[in-house]
Amino acid sequence: MQSSKSSLAALTLGAIGVVYGDIGTSVLYAVKEVFGSGHVPFTPDNVYGVLSIFFWTLTVIVSLKYVVLVLRADNNGEGGLIAMLALASQAVKDKPQLRGTLLAVGIFGTSLFYGDGVITPAISVLSAVEGLEVVSPHFTRYVIPLTLVVLFCLFAVQKRGTGGIGRFFGPITLVWFATIALLGVSHIVGHPEILSALSPHHALGFIWRNPGTSFVILGAVVLCVTGAEALYADLGHFGKKPIRLAWFSVAMPALTLNYFGQGALLLANPEAVKNPFYMLAPDWALLPLVVLATMATVIASQALITGAFSVTKQVIQLGYLPRLNIQHTSVRDTGQIYMPFVNWSLFVAIVLAVVMFRSSSNLAAAYGIAVTLDMLITTTLTFFVIRYSWKYPLALCVAATGWFFFVDLAFFSSNLLKLFQGGWFPLLIGGAVFTLMMTWKRGRALLNEKRRADAIDLKDFLTAVFVSPPTRVEGTAVFLTAEPGAVPNALLHNLKHNKVLHQQNLFVTVHNHEVPWIGLDKRLQIESLGGDCWQVVIHYGFKNDPDVPRALEQLRGRGCELETMTTSYFLSRDVVIPTIGSGMAPWREKLFAQMHHNASGVADFLNLPSNAVVELGSKIEI
Repeated sequence: MQSSKSSLAALTLGAIGVVYGDIGTSVLYAVKEVFGSGHVPFTPDNVYGVLSIFFWTLTVIVSLKYVVLVLRADNNGEGGLIAMLALASQAVKDKPQLRGTLLAVGIFGTSLFYGDGVITPAISVLSAVEGLEVVSPHFTRYVIPLTLVVLFCLFAVQKRGTGGIGRFFGPITLVWFATIALLGVSHIVGHPEILSALSPHHALGFIWRNPGTSFVILGAVVLCVTGAEALYADLGHFGKKPIRLAWFSVAMPALTLNYFGQGALLLANPEAVKNPFYMLAPDWALLPLVVLATMATVIASQALITGAFSVTKQVIQLGYLPRLNIQHTSVRDTGQIYMPFVNWSLFVAIVLAVVMFRSSSNLAAAYGIAVTLDMLITTTLTFFVIRYSWKYPLALCVAATGWFFFVDLAFFSSNLLKLFQGGWFPLLIGGAVFTLMMTWKRGRALLNEKRRADAIDLKDFLTAVFVSPPTRVEGTAVFLTAEPGAVPNALLHNLKHNKVLHQQNLFVTVHNHEVPWIGLDKRLQIESLGGDCWQVVIHYGFKNDPDVPRALEQLRGRGCELETMTTSYFLSRDVVIPTIGSGMAPWREKLFAQMHHNASGVADFLNLPSNAVVELGSKIEI
């Protein structure tokens, strides 16, 4: 009992650091952007109204939608848009057209994650370092260079893994939440009447009096829920209970107190609107607060970078991106990975964002479109999960998701007003990633169609070979093939050039599924083809780490014994030749050919021993 309590406490502390780091740093810029936009006349009634909108946005979007409803939609314990997409597509698998549409919508939402992943670290770190301007105007010229240095250090340490520093994330973020709560309380004490803004009548009154202004400022209000998607994405790491406990006991109370403290400060000193968060602090505490805020934003950014690695790996497993170099940074935790290409691509895009926009206020204009569209997509997918997978009545499903859909749509529509101010930037990144994903998926489909058209049936081929068998040599040959039942090109080349057949031959196909995990009991399917030849299908979920040699160890005792020292792995290295025809547009075929060429090797991806791999090339026209 004691150990379960301590593990719950540890998981809750971890959730505070990883899950709520992003939303916890939104206090740095959210209130400033609403009142700094110039759309809201500065009156006490408006301060009450805006604070009430903040509180009820947190309550409706985070507490009710994500913490209460969406967290229930776990896919074998896993969360995030990919897990939700897999659940939704499985729920409507008997409706191919609807399933195809949902897959495209879900993959587009995943692509937008990368746009959000560029803006969030840029706006968080920049807004923290901007605290130096409050300390002294002389520091203004150092803000951007210092921001870039902090970001570079963050991305440079990724290859070392986060295991060592990760244990400090929770305690530091807990100190951050305690600090922002304390700063808020210190000003609420002077103006306790500000707490009446907890009542929704202030929000409704503001919206009633200023419908146009309310719609416009939603684009800035959404800043208070930055990182809400991370709450669902990290479900697999921490579980529902710690995430819910961390939100209701620490994150939400601290955020509410700080926002209301900023409101109390604005009532007492309207001049504080230029940076209400930092002006909550006494002068002696400013520099330590800037340091703590920078640490908190680095932790928030770290969670997002780790999420980008994890999402990319899942998308590769689902077949929407080519294989990329994946390095494991922890012996114990297989989830801790580092992807150099993703890491430095994100860094370059973030530097571009900081240099282009130059301030957190300008970046705030770019933020919102991607994240609100993602929220809208999550709500849509949730409807299909609870309707077709959980089989709830239609009226209940519409009632449960319709209200959230309306709220998300209002926020998204408001953010569309910022399209030309900078909203195009994350959409451009998301659109580019979506194009790459759909091109890769379509290209792979064309490649498999071509292979199937040219394929020779494996069983018939082996029957013909054994009529007049070639020389059999000792050892085991493992032939990797995309399609079970088809003769791999590597076998044809081996027979043609080496004129030998190994004593044992395994024809192995790796099959990735739209579920997070597939257990060891369902890992292998084996079929004897006679003559010491076997057809093997290895099954993986999109969160499993492919490891073919380890999977093949399960063949022991099933009539097929593998010796590591005498096993060779034969791969076909295809070179794609784009041709004018019925495939994709010529530019997409060229793009696919380039992506195929630059994909990391199959051997590394499937964890094959490098000293036992034989690659044989062939050309395929699409």
